[in-house]
Amino acid sequence: MGSKIYVGGLPYSATEQEMSDLFGRHGAVASARIITDKFTGQSRGFGFVEMSSDTEAQAAITALNGAEMGPD
Repeated sequence: MGSKIYVGGLPYSATEQEMSDLFGRHGAVASARIITDKFTGQSRGFGFVEMSSDTEAQAAITALNGAEMGPD
């Protein structure tokens, strides 16, 4: 069973693929989902990433906590 990680402070332009790619550098991503407003479809600025294992989830948290998502 994997671990689901809350990801906050996302740019409104971020995509689920970009989030998956970012977390994928630290382990296998089972799923990535950005939460959107049900009326407008606009990103709400947060989402969830599910990593394949607790170890990979912890590695991603350690590496990315406090980091900003954007162009490399």
